[in-house]
Amino acid sequence: MIDDAGREPGPAAAPERRARQALAARYLESIGWTVLARRVRVGRDEIDLVALEPGRPPAVVVVEVRTRASARFGTPEESVDCRKVGRLYRAAAALRALGTLPAGDPLPALPWRVDLVAVDDAPAIAPGAGGPSYRHLRGLEIR
Repeated sequence: MIDDAGREPGPAAAPERRARQALAARYLESIGWTVLARRVRVGRDEIDLVALEPGRPPAVVVVEVRTRASARFGTPEESVDCRKVGRLYRAAAALRALGTLPAGDPLPALPWRVDLVAVDDAPAIAPGAGGPSYRHLRGLEIR
């Protein structure tokens, strides 16, 4: 299988994925969210981030992080299809049924939803200018 940048996925791609997930986590924290867990394995599914949105009402949010190093293969959010959203909801339901995070901390008894944070490493400002850009899509739905 080939990843978004045309590479074979493997151990070498893992540090890049973790770095981009860390960027997304910092973005969420910068808007007042609390990241409760990262890279949560639930059965055969994995959740990139579990976060607490402090809004009214507050919510526990399962966050999928998608990145692209270039726009050559489309935007990061274009790589999320209805099957992926379904797996995210399945993982969220399983985590909720467990009632705890991997570290053993209890999950808050709050409403849940699934979001997507798209990270563009190279936004179209100018070559070598600026930093990553973020798009936050809230409340993904299965269609």
